[in-house]
Amino acid sequence: MKKRYFFLISFVILFISAIFITQKKEPVNLTLKPRTSKISSSSEWLNTQKAIAGMEDRLRKNPNETEIKLKLARAYMQEGRVTGDHNYYDALAFKLTNEVLKADAENFEALCCKATLQASAHQFADALQTSEEAIKINPYNSFIYGVKCDALVELGKYDEAIKAGDKMVSVRPDIRSYSRISYLREIIGDYHGAIEAMKMALEAGYPGLEQTEWVRTYLGRLYEITGRLQIAEIYYQQALANRENYAPALAGLGRIEKAGKNYSKAIQLYTNAANIVQDYSCHHELALLYRLTNEKEKSGKEFQTALDLLMKHKHPTSEENGIGHNIDRELALVYTSMNENDKALNSAIAEYQRRPDNIDVNETLAWAYYNSSDYMNARIHILKALRTKSKNAGLWYKAGLIFKATHYEDLGNKYLATALKINPSLDISAFADNTNKNSLASR
Repeated sequence: MKKRYFFLISFVILFISAIFITQKKEPVNLTLKPRTSKISSSSEWLNTQKAIAGMEDRLRKNPNETEIKLKLARAYMQEGRVTGDHNYYDALAFKLTNEVLKADAENFEALCCKATLQASAHQFADALQTSEEAIKINPYNSFIYGVKCDALVELGKYDEAIKAGDKMVSVRPDIRSYSRISYLREIIGDYHGAIEAMKMALEAGYPGLEQTEWVRTYLGRLYEITGRLQIAEIYYQQALANRENYAPALAGLGRIEKAGKNYSKAIQLYTNAANIVQDYSCHHELALLYRLTNEKEKSGKEFQTALDLLMKHKHPTSEENGIGHNIDRELALVYTSMNENDKALNSAIAEYQRRPDNIDVNETLAWAYYNSSDYMNARIHILKALRTKSKNAGLWYKAGLIFKATHYEDLGNKYLATALKINPSLDISAFADNTNKNSLASR
């Protein structure tokens, strides 16, 4: 799932609840899963085990205690973020949060947890509604404006998102608010401003904490997508030095090695990342790498693993199963890579029906139409994807191919050239199969 939405989960931990209520519930037996061996020996893990075990024991003894339920829910969400096992830990957090809200529908802390879970599950319309409910109760809390900002971004309401981001940073300028400002600037094509804001976020963090190293890694990503790979690599290495075996940083280094055509090294890095966290994107990238090395069987297995991980989250929301995720955009990305064009298009359309104004969704749908040879619809949606003046090189490269396919040859060539100017290291291997088709279509 998208990492930036999982980012806000770690900050929920900072909330302190002081409300007690009475509920007639039986004690629950909640279990912390062991982490993978590569991230199981850190002092943080030992402290996490001790803290969560203590909270679970306290809840068993005091099943009516609201404060401990919310603390435990936040701890589970953070553990889901660290391990990638959101399906398991979000279900536990969802159950505890619902118990609190059933007894007190206006519990601010519980509403913050609920909105965070909804955003993580890509239920953005619901996350927006819940965040607005929480803001009515407490309009002076920075965190909840961050959830609202993210939900508005994903719904394509960018002007409103900027207002929410500005409100957030005015209430509390810190690592989480600066990172939101950075992403908002990235959306409108201001990479210089995005990097500046993300540096401010990094300076506001404490080295080694997961949220700080996420910021450091994303800062590296900003340098990477603007073609400055050497600087990006430095940030990824620093993140790993501060937080050993940090999967997002390993993936970042994997992309650097892939750009240098060091495919075996890239495979090793992505394999390490995939063994640490349950993240479909690592397996998706591995599938693409094995395709480049002509290892078709391995590529197919990795594609299937990516799909399996995604489908695990696609279930109805319930207290028994936890909160279900909307994963159609991610499915469309994987199906496109697999050349399963009909499935990709169906998934992209499903996501578009939920979020018709989001630029990323329109880019995904435009590319699905392009691969289905429906070039006119591809052009309609790529224009929607370009409406914020984003300078994302991958977006511009796709736009160039689509414009050429619809007989805007000069415009298409301009976009292709600009894409490579924005990021000279742009990985165009994903577009390679379509280039010949496009040249025929433009004749």
